Amino acid sequence: MEDIFNSFIVNTLIAHRGLHNKELGIPENSLLAFEKAIEKGYGVEFDVQALDDGTPVVFHDSKLSRMTGKDGYIHNLNKEDLKNYNLLNTSQIIPTLEEALALVNARTPIIIEVKNGFRPGAFEKKVLELLKNYKGQFAIVSFNPYILNWFRNNAPNILRGQNSSFFEDEKLSPFKKLLLKRLKLTYLTSPNFISYESKNLPNRYVKRFKHLPLLAWTVTCQEEYLRVIKYCDNVIFEGFEPKV
Repeated sequence: MEDIFNSFIVNTLIAHRGLHNKELGIPENSLLAFEKAIEKGYGVEFDVQALDDGTPVVFHDSKLSRMTGKDGYIHNLNKEDLKNYNLLNTSQIIPTLEEALALVNARTPIIIEVKNGFRPGAFEKKVLELLKNYKGQFAIVSFNPYILNWFRNNAPNILRGQNSSFFEDEKLSPFKKLLLKRLKLTYLTSPNFISYESKNLPNRYVKRFKHLPLLAWTVTCQEEYLRVIKYCDNVIFEGFEPKV
Protein backbone atom coordinates (compact mmCIF):
# COMPACT_ATOMS: atom_id res chain seq x y z
CA MET A 1 0.00 0.00 0.00
CA GLU A 2 1.23 3.49 -0.86
CA ASP A 3 2.58 5.93 1.72
CA ILE A 4 -0.67 7.41 2.98
CA PHE A 5 0.97 10.75 3.81
CA ASN A 6 2.06 11.09 0.16
CA SER A 7 -1.33 10.13 -1.24
CA PHE A 8 -4.39 12.06 -2.36
CA ILE A 9 -5.75 11.76 1.17
CA VAL A 10 -3.28 14.52 2.11
CA ASN A 11 -2.38 16.13 -1.21
CA THR A 12 -5.74 16.78 -2.90
CA LEU A 13 -8.40 19.13 -1.53
CA ILE A 14 -11.73 17.30 -1.38
CA ALA A 15 -15.02 18.89 -2.47
CA HIS A 16 -17.86 17.80 -0.18
CA ARG A 17 -20.60 16.21 -2.32
CA GLY A 18 -18.88 17.72 -5.34
CA LEU A 19 -18.35 21.40 -6.17
CA HIS A 20 -22.03 22.20 -5.78
CA ASN A 21 -23.70 25.61 -5.82
CA LYS A 22 -27.46 25.85 -5.38
CA GLU A 23 -27.61 29.40 -6.74
CA LEU A 24 -25.88 28.31 -9.96
CA GLY A 25 -28.11 25.27 -10.37
CA ILE A 26 -25.44 22.73 -9.40
CA PRO A 27 -26.96 20.35 -6.83
CA GLU A 28 -24.93 18.46 -4.25
CA ASN A 29 -24.14 14.82 -5.04
CA SER A 30 -24.92 15.37 -8.72
CA LEU A 31 -22.90 14.39 -11.76
CA LEU A 32 -22.64 18.09 -12.62
CA ALA A 33 -21.15 18.88 -9.20
CA PHE A 34 -18.57 16.12 -9.69
CA GLU A 35 -17.67 17.46 -13.14
CA LYS A 36 -17.19 20.97 -11.74
CA ALA A 37 -14.87 19.61 -9.02
CA ILE A 38 -12.83 17.73 -11.62
CA GLU A 39 -12.51 20.90 -13.72
CA LYS A 40 -10.97 22.69 -10.73
CA GLY A 41 -8.64 19.84 -9.79
CA TYR A 42 -10.43 18.87 -6.58
CA GLY A 43 -11.15 15.41 -5.31
CA VAL A 44 -14.77 14.46 -4.69
CA GLU A 45 -16.51 13.16 -1.58
CA PHE A 46 -19.97 11.67 -1.93
CA ASP A 47 -22.44 9.47 -0.05
CA VAL A 48 -23.82 6.12 -1.17
CA GLN A 49 -26.81 4.22 0.14
CA ALA A 50 -29.16 1.52 -1.09
CA LEU A 51 -32.42 1.68 -2.97
CA ASP A 52 -35.15 -0.85 -2.26
CA ASP A 53 -33.80 -3.06 -5.06
CA GLY A 54 -30.29 -2.85 -3.61
CA THR A 55 -28.87 -0.44 -6.20
CA PRO A 56 -26.17 1.80 -4.68
CA VAL A 57 -27.04 5.44 -5.33
CA VAL A 58 -25.34 8.73 -4.56
CA PHE A 59 -27.58 10.55 -2.08
CA HIS A 60 -27.08 11.86 1.45
CA ASP A 61 -30.47 12.16 3.15
CA SER A 62 -32.81 9.34 4.04
CA LYS A 63 -35.77 11.58 3.10
CA LEU A 64 -36.23 12.78 -0.48
CA SER A 65 -37.87 16.11 0.31
CA ARG A 66 -34.89 18.45 0.77
CA MET A 67 -33.22 17.58 -2.52
CA THR A 68 -36.18 16.58 -4.73
CA GLY A 69 -39.20 18.40 -3.28
CA LYS A 70 -41.07 15.09 -3.13
CA ASP A 71 -42.20 13.08 -0.13
CA GLY A 72 -40.82 9.64 0.65
CA TYR A 73 -37.60 7.89 1.46
CA ILE A 74 -34.67 7.00 -0.79
CA HIS A 75 -34.76 3.40 0.45
CA ASN A 76 -38.26 2.92 -0.99
CA LEU A 77 -37.26 3.77 -4.58
CA ASN A 78 -36.11 1.39 -7.29
CA LYS A 79 -33.59 2.17 -10.02
CA GLU A 80 -36.26 2.85 -12.63
CA ASP A 81 -37.79 5.51 -10.34
CA LEU A 82 -34.72 7.74 -10.36
CA LYS A 83 -35.57 9.48 -13.64
CA ASN A 84 -38.59 10.99 -11.89
CA TYR A 85 -36.58 12.61 -9.10
CA ASN A 86 -34.82 15.79 -10.20
CA LEU A 87 -32.40 17.46 -7.81
CA LEU A 88 -33.35 20.99 -6.71
CA ASN A 89 -35.56 21.59 -9.77
CA THR A 90 -32.66 21.10 -12.17
CA SER A 91 -32.19 18.58 -14.98
CA GLN A 92 -29.88 16.59 -12.71
CA ILE A 93 -31.30 13.37 -11.24
CA ILE A 94 -30.11 11.12 -8.43
CA PRO A 95 -27.10 9.25 -9.84
CA THR A 96 -26.27 5.62 -9.24
CA LEU A 97 -22.81 4.78 -7.94
CA GLU A 98 -22.13 3.11 -11.28
CA GLU A 99 -22.94 6.36 -13.11
CA ALA A 100 -20.80 8.43 -10.75
CA LEU A 101 -17.80 6.15 -11.23
CA ALA A 102 -18.24 6.25 -15.00
CA LEU A 103 -18.41 10.05 -14.96
CA VAL A 104 -15.33 10.51 -12.78
CA ASN A 105 -13.47 7.79 -14.69
CA ALA A 106 -10.23 8.06 -12.68
CA ARG A 107 -9.88 11.80 -13.43
CA THR A 108 -9.79 12.73 -9.75
CA PRO A 109 -9.69 10.88 -6.41
CA ILE A 110 -12.94 9.93 -4.70
CA ILE A 111 -13.89 9.50 -1.05
CA ILE A 112 -17.05 7.40 -0.74
CA GLU A 113 -19.07 7.58 2.47
CA VAL A 114 -20.99 4.33 2.86
CA LYS A 115 -24.31 4.80 4.65
CA ASN A 116 -26.18 1.69 5.75
CA GLY A 117 -28.58 1.47 8.65
CA PHE A 118 -28.76 -2.30 8.46
CA ARG A 119 -26.30 -5.07 9.20
CA PRO A 120 -23.24 -4.66 6.94
CA GLY A 121 -22.84 -7.23 4.20
CA ALA A 122 -25.28 -7.30 1.31
CA PHE A 123 -25.09 -3.60 0.40
CA GLU A 124 -21.35 -3.35 0.94
CA LYS A 125 -20.87 -6.32 -1.36
CA LYS A 126 -22.72 -4.47 -4.14
CA VAL A 127 -20.53 -1.40 -3.60
CA LEU A 128 -17.40 -3.53 -3.67
CA GLU A 129 -18.43 -5.23 -6.90
CA LEU A 130 -18.63 -1.84 -8.61
CA LEU A 131 -15.31 -0.71 -7.17
CA LYS A 132 -13.37 -3.85 -8.11
CA ASN A 133 -13.04 -2.76 -11.73
CA TYR A 134 -12.64 0.96 -11.04
CA LYS A 135 -9.20 2.19 -12.12
CA GLY A 136 -9.08 5.49 -10.22
CA GLN A 137 -7.94 6.42 -6.73
CA PHE A 138 -10.56 6.14 -4.02
CA ALA A 139 -11.17 5.51 -0.34
CA ILE A 140 -14.11 4.35 1.76
CA VAL A 141 -15.26 6.24 4.86
CA SER A 142 -18.06 5.67 7.33
CA PHE A 143 -19.23 6.70 10.76
CA ASN A 144 -20.20 3.06 11.35
CA PRO A 145 -17.17 1.05 12.49
CA TYR A 146 -18.89 -2.19 11.51
CA ILE A 147 -19.09 -1.07 7.88
CA LEU A 148 -15.38 -0.33 7.88
CA ASN A 149 -14.73 -3.65 9.58
CA TRP A 150 -16.58 -5.37 6.72
CA PHE A 151 -14.31 -3.71 4.17
CA ARG A 152 -11.25 -4.50 6.29
CA ASN A 153 -12.18 -8.19 6.19
CA ASN A 154 -13.36 -8.37 2.58
CA ALA A 155 -11.22 -5.77 0.78
CA PRO A 156 -8.22 -4.98 3.00
CA ASN A 157 -6.36 -3.11 0.24
CA ILE A 158 -9.04 -0.42 -0.05
CA LEU A 159 -8.18 2.69 1.95
CA ARG A 160 -10.48 3.11 4.95
CA GLY A 161 -11.25 6.31 6.85
CA GLN A 162 -13.04 6.52 10.18
CA ASN A 163 -15.51 9.42 10.27
CA SER A 164 -16.25 10.93 13.64
CA SER A 165 -17.44 13.99 15.55
CA PHE A 166 -18.84 14.88 18.95
CA PHE A 167 -22.33 13.86 17.67
CA GLU A 168 -23.93 16.74 19.58
CA ASP A 169 -27.08 16.79 17.45
CA GLU A 170 -27.36 13.05 16.80
CA LYS A 171 -29.97 10.77 18.36
CA LEU A 172 -27.53 8.27 19.82
CA SER A 173 -27.22 6.87 23.31
CA PRO A 174 -24.63 8.62 25.51
CA PHE A 175 -22.60 5.38 25.53
CA LYS A 176 -22.49 5.17 21.72
CA LYS A 177 -21.57 8.84 21.46
CA LEU A 178 -18.74 8.30 23.92
CA LEU A 179 -17.33 5.31 22.05
CA LEU A 180 -17.56 6.95 18.63
CA LYS A 181 -16.32 10.40 19.53
CA ARG A 182 -13.33 8.95 21.37
CA LEU A 183 -12.57 6.61 18.44
CA LYS A 184 -12.66 3.62 20.75
CA LEU A 185 -13.66 1.13 18.04
CA THR A 186 -10.70 1.65 15.73
CA TYR A 187 -9.42 -1.76 16.79
CA LEU A 188 -12.25 -3.11 14.62
CA THR A 189 -11.57 -0.89 11.64
CA SER A 190 -7.79 -0.41 11.56
CA PRO A 191 -8.31 2.85 9.60
CA ASN A 192 -5.79 4.33 7.19
CA PHE A 193 -6.90 7.85 8.11
CA ILE A 194 -9.25 9.73 10.42
CA SER A 195 -11.90 12.20 9.24
CA TYR A 196 -13.24 14.37 12.06
CA GLU A 197 -15.77 17.20 12.21
CA SER A 198 -13.99 20.52 11.78
CA LYS A 199 -15.72 22.35 14.63
CA ASN A 200 -14.55 19.65 17.07
CA LEU A 201 -10.87 20.08 16.20
CA PRO A 202 -8.42 20.06 17.82
CA ASN A 203 -9.22 17.43 20.44
CA ARG A 204 -7.35 14.90 22.51
CA TYR A 205 -8.95 11.90 20.83
CA VAL A 206 -7.35 12.40 17.43
CA LYS A 207 -3.95 13.04 18.99
CA ARG A 208 -3.63 9.31 19.60
CA PHE A 209 -3.50 8.83 15.83
CA LYS A 210 -0.56 11.01 14.87
CA HIS A 211 0.66 8.13 12.69
CA LEU A 212 -2.44 8.57 10.48
CA PRO A 213 -3.54 11.51 8.32
CA LEU A 214 -6.33 13.64 9.77
CA LEU A 215 -8.99 15.20 7.55
CA ALA A 216 -11.37 17.91 8.73
CA TRP A 217 -14.99 17.98 7.54
CA THR A 218 -16.88 20.03 6.48
CA VAL A 219 -14.95 23.30 6.23
CA THR A 220 -17.26 26.04 4.94
CA CYS A 221 -15.20 29.25 4.78
CA GLN A 222 -11.65 30.50 4.41
CA GLU A 223 -11.49 31.61 8.04
CA GLU A 224 -12.36 28.11 9.22
CA TYR A 225 -9.86 26.61 6.77
CA LEU A 226 -7.03 28.76 8.15
CA ARG A 227 -7.98 27.84 11.72
CA VAL A 228 -8.28 24.10 11.26
CA ILE A 229 -5.47 23.40 8.79
CA LYS A 230 -3.03 23.93 11.66
CA TYR A 231 -4.39 20.76 13.26
CA CYS A 232 -5.09 18.51 10.27
CA ASP A 233 -3.51 17.26 7.07
CA ASN A 234 -6.31 18.04 4.61
CA VAL A 235 -9.89 19.30 4.45
CA ILE A 236 -13.22 18.34 2.95
CA PHE A 237 -14.81 21.67 1.99
CA GLU A 238 -18.01 23.18 0.60
CA GLY A 239 -19.50 26.61 -0.09
CA PHE A 240 -16.15 28.19 -0.99
CA GLU A 241 -12.80 27.27 -2.50
CA PRO A 242 -9.86 27.20 -0.07
CA LYS A 243 -6.96 29.53 -0.76
CA VAL A 244 -3.98 27.42 0.25
